[in-house]
Amino acid sequence: MNNLHVKKGDSVMIIAGKEKGKTGVINAVNIDKNTVVVDGLNLATNFVKPRNAQERGGIITKAAPVNASNVMLVCADCNKPVKAGHSVVKDGDKDIKIRVCKKCGASLEAKKVVKKVATKKAAPKKTKKAETAE
Repeated sequence: MNNLHVKKGDSVMIIAGKEKGKTGVINAVNIDKNTVVVDGLNLATNFVKPRNAQERGGIITKAAPVNASNVMLVCADCNKPVKAGHSVVKDGDKDIKIRVCKKCGASLEAKKVVKKVATKKAAPKKTKKAETAE
């Protein structure tokens, strides 16, 4: 079974192709073809012919699949594209494996309500104002 680094409902940024730098939410994931469909991005035009007298034909635009290697997760705390790390969190007597941001350590799970995991917390940067105040 192949696993992808993204799931349905994740916020992602496209890092290659004509839509490079744009962000959106994943609507569908195809594990067999290693593709994802991002809402409102990579739009393709489809010409639909009416099948009977009651149906209308026309031009329809819909989101086409993007290769999963061309998207990166966007951390809700950092607002930057990040790689996903993994961490194990205790939930009562169960161990839950969750995805965490490698930059700030925040949880990347959209469906599970998990508190921040203090695996790798970055130290706050010192600015010139902070240095002069000390």
